[in-house]
Amino acid sequence: MAGESGLENLVTLIRTYFQLGGQHVQFNVIDSAVLRDAQRHPDQYGDLVVRVAGFSVLFTSIDRVLQEDIIERTEHRV
Repeated sequence: MAGESGLENLVTLIRTYFQLGGQHVQFNVIDSAVLRDAQRHPDQYGDLVVRVAGFSVLFTSIDRVLQEDIIERTEHRV
């Protein structure tokens, strides 16, 4: 996502997805390091919102297993 080419790549991805019949897409655009820091210091990230399966939730309010799943997806491991 960094820089002009990153933005262009994202726009191309989204357009192609919908041209091929996609109906819904959601992105969490946040650095995994921030999410890890929020796990260590939840009191400092009370307003950090992430998308999970079609709804938004405060990151620090969800259980550790779901937090790890979001971080893995952020790091493109899933």
